[in-house]
Amino acid sequence: MESTEGTRDGIRWLADWDGWYVGLTFARGIPPGELALRLGAVPGVRPGPLGARDAWSLAAETMDGDGVARVGSWAGWSFAVEHGLPAGAERLAEVSRSGAEAVHLDPQPDHPPRQFAYARDGEVVCCFGLGEECWRGGRRPDFLLPELVAAGLLEPDGTHAGPGDEPGADRDRRTLAVLEHRFALSLPRRLIEETPLPAFVTCTH
Repeated sequence: MESTEGTRDGIRWLADWDGWYVGLTFARGIPPGELALRLGAVPGVRPGPLGARDAWSLAAETMDGDGVARVGSWAGWSFAVEHGLPAGAERLAEVSRSGAEAVHLDPQPDHPPRQFAYARDGEVVCCFGLGEECWRGGRRPDFLLPELVAAGLLEPDGTHAGPGDEPGADRDRRTLAVLEHRFALSLPRRLIEETPLPAFVTCTH
């Protein structure tokens, strides 16, 4: 499913998303089917288009290390909604090989903070927890520092900025706005929660 509506949906709504055992992986430079393969899609296992509820039910039956990825495309990015045990975080470098780009977002409501990682051409460039941007990892941990400083989230030296009593969801929303703008990310909530999408069973081991 490809967008004809640009990027007006954005991703800031993810600040209020509390999905359990679900993550999002975006990829630019490869089609949705290839994204599924790089996430570990099991050959020949195609349960058909699934909505979130059915995908979660299937993932619950395969919690021995498998998951379910529902894939599509929107606003120039392929995306995978990963139900069960998301492979995106562990396979992000693989997803980005051969000149592709990849972004992984994990809401982690059971173990905050929400996690972000960006990979390009086979390596993780930058990663951090939302609200913990002062602790950054990856090959270029300061990759997004100028944007985070401009948004008032970090000081120029990379330390925490802004009011200490800011509600967590508000701060997450500001960080998501940075990611939304920097990577031109957009994904309507209905695609994740309501729309049947091509689905693949993925293996994380």
